[in-house]
Amino acid sequence: MGTGNFFWVIFYFASLCSASLANNAKINFREKEKKVLDQILGAGKYDARIRPSGINGTDGAAVVSVNIFVRSISKIDDVTMEYSVQLTFREQWTDERLKFDDIQGRLKYLTLTEANRVWMPDLFFSNEKEGHFHNIIMPNVYIRIFPNGSVLYSIRISLTLACPMNLKLYPLDRQICSLRMASYGWTTNDLVFLWKEGDPVQVVKNLHLPRFTLEKFLTDYCNSKTNTGEYSCLKVDLLFKREFSYYLIQIYIPCCMLVIVSWVSFWLDQGAVPARVSLGVTTLLTMATQTSGINASLPPVSYTKAIDVWTGVCLTFVFGALLEFALVNYASRSDMHKENMKKKRRDLEQASIDAASDLLDTDSNATFAMLRQCEVHMQAPKRPNCCKTWLSKFPTRSKRIDVISRITFPLVFALFNLVYWSTYLFREEEDE
Repeated sequence: MGTGNFFWVIFYFASLCSASLANNAKINFREKEKKVLDQILGAGKYDARIRPSGINGTDGAAVVSVNIFVRSISKIDDVTMEYSVQLTFREQWTDERLKFDDIQGRLKYLTLTEANRVWMPDLFFSNEKEGHFHNIIMPNVYIRIFPNGSVLYSIRISLTLACPMNLKLYPLDRQICSLRMASYGWTTNDLVFLWKEGDPVQVVKNLHLPRFTLEKFLTDYCNSKTNTGEYSCLKVDLLFKREFSYYLIQIYIPCCMLVIVSWVSFWLDQGAVPARVSLGVTTLLTMATQTSGINASLPPVSYTKAIDVWTGVCLTFVFGALLEFALVNYASRSDMHKENMKKKRRDLEQASIDAASDLLDTDSNATFAMLRQCEVHMQAPKRPNCCKTWLSKFPTRSKRIDVISRITFPLVFALFNLVYWSTYLFREEEDE
């Protein structure tokens, strides 16, 4: 065997030996990790029923830092007044009983998937209606134990939470939905929850809601006192602003169109009774259907909402247009009756004048003409009235009602819009 071949054989065996030693080292390292777990969590060495000590090993309350990551908000329901959220929930505390040797920094932390192996805070969500964990493919939960005894608990959960709403400004409103977390059994003498310093709440960047926008969120504390003691509580308030463009397209613009269509009746002929009646009834029924559809998507509350004011006034305008035609029809029949009476009176007067003219001579007729002319000159001149002059162009009362309605209805509706939008659109939310 040559010198070169001998060298390659030695190199090959050296490589096998180094690989075997590396695998053994890894195996030994995993075994050391198992030994560490056995040392700190072995039988008779750790009792998960006993809470950890306070800060620096004192007998004070155990301090648990909390932070959450909001992954998605699927819906905000106005009828049931609730919202659904999926989040990653994290808790961190120190349990000095779980300290271990990190093998010169090689063992950064130990990972567990069974929460019952260590002591856990008894936190619950006080405004929760429904909730569930995620178990696909494996349970989405882990516990990390660090060498200094710090414990990190992380879990992914989905919750349906109650969100009491004030709908007085609907759909121009803002809603505050809270997420409340509290201790169920441990009082503040034994357990205290604190928000993690720095960034206690994170929200996914591409969060999208169909009818709302998340404007901001605020963290706070909400400790509660009961007959059994004081309990630590955390809360985060999510401020949602309702997207108005949907309601502008689906509600406000169609209602305006219905009101304007009802004004077409003012421009139709007074004798077109079937056309004016059918137009008024159709717009009234359509507006009533629109109003009932809006109310069906909202809870039955005892106060008046902004949308109720809008639909109520629009319904009143449509109903007023129908009543206007009834008034016009009544005035038209009255004008016709008066016109017949005037015609008969004129015929009688003409007959009387013809009979009297036969008895009077020319001189008497001239005398009467002079007296009438003097009477006219003695009458005081009257100031012309613009409105009366303009209305005099329309001889019948029914026609005058239509002409006045053509101007009055749009002006009043425009004034209502000015008052409505200035009241609700720029109104600040009341502090609750």
